[in-house]
Amino acid sequence: MNITKSKELYEKAIKVLPGGVNSPVRAFKSVGGTPVFIQKGSGSKIYDIDGNEYIDYIGSWGPHLFGHSPDFIKEALIEAIENGTSFGTPTEIEVRVAELVRELVPSIEMIRFVNSGTEATMSAVRVARGYTKRNKIIKFEGSYHGHADFFLIKAGSGALTFGIPTSPGVTEGNAKDTSVADFNNIDSVKNLIQKNKNEIAAIIIEPIAGNMGVVPAEKSFLEELRQICESEKIVLIFDEVMTGFRVAKGGAQEIYNIQPDLTTFGKIIGGGLPVGAYGGKEEIMSLVAPSGPVYQAGTLSGNPLAMAAGYSALSYIKSHPEIYNDLENKSAYLANGFINNLKLFNKNFQLNRVGSMMTLFFTENEVKTYNDAIKSDTNLFAKYFWGMLSRGIYLPPAQFEAFFVSTAHSNDDLQKTIETQREVFSEIFG
Repeated sequence: MNITKSKELYEKAIKVLPGGVNSPVRAFKSVGGTPVFIQKGSGSKIYDIDGNEYIDYIGSWGPHLFGHSPDFIKEALIEAIENGTSFGTPTEIEVRVAELVRELVPSIEMIRFVNSGTEATMSAVRVARGYTKRNKIIKFEGSYHGHADFFLIKAGSGALTFGIPTSPGVTEGNAKDTSVADFNNIDSVKNLIQKNKNEIAAIIIEPIAGNMGVVPAEKSFLEELRQICESEKIVLIFDEVMTGFRVAKGGAQEIYNIQPDLTTFGKIIGGGLPVGAYGGKEEIMSLVAPSGPVYQAGTLSGNPLAMAAGYSALSYIKSHPEIYNDLENKSAYLANGFINNLKLFNKNFQLNRVGSMMTLFFTENEVKTYNDAIKSDTNLFAKYFWGMLSRGIYLPPAQFEAFFVSTAHSNDDLQKTIETQREVFSEIFG
């Protein structure tokens, strides 16, 4: 695989961009080497500036449910851009997308569009604090909710303690308002609530975690979490930036049949353009300015291009519910191929999958928590990643990320991926 042009461009990039990139995982720090610079995408494929073709399983980290540049989204964007790119005024398309989201996700009574998942999650926490008149929140170890200060917190040195900052620039004050519980461990949640009685405004959770790799919450865990939040008058926030419209038409909450008080969205809701949203119960959302006193604003919020692409994507989902059966069949085929390859080499590495999201963890321990996930052999993963990439399979360049199947992936794509993995395993394990 020749990536000469990517290497040359990376040398220029590191002089003008921190680490040569605009988001950390793109730098390939977890796997070493030089990142490849992508020039274009079409269907299930992406192409770098050296002309290499890859079967893409990142899909821009989840938004491309239908693959790259599907015709119906391109047509919607072309039509929208002819009318202008942004107005800073209300537009009809914002209302239409809001109505469509409300129709597809029963827990949504009112919604506010923003520009990123980070904006969505930080705003959801703010309105939860305004609603409850409490300051503290609970998040879960290993979950990522964007880069707002009060999310960049890890578990403290002792069990069930306040969190500590994981990034310079995050203040201890922010950390003191954030407690970190163990994913899939309801007792850790109960203990934190007991220690901070009547002080917790919100509990935020990825019902299917995607940023420690794919780790689904146990149904009983989420059910009890829902009950606790109701009894303690705590706002339950589902972060469905990744899972919303990805794992099911109604997101993870449809799969679990559990309704949160607030939900955050991103990725698919913008059809591949930058977008975010938060919404839920009207009594909570009506507190958001200008209806209420909880302030949040955005010059480009509800941008007509993102709304047009999002409306096109969601409309397609509404009119073609069979896509989720298609995605399930394709994803199951790929997962079964991976499992058979592992058996062939007498490896018992863990493959976690929910619908079209999955992660192959290079550990033989079952992965249900963050502490389970970090037992993975990241050096082995790096060898695997480069083996796959050099043969034209583009996976996330980090062990602790989800990869995604799209409706554009063909049977030939999936079979080639399985066969390529077998080749790479043979090279690594002999």
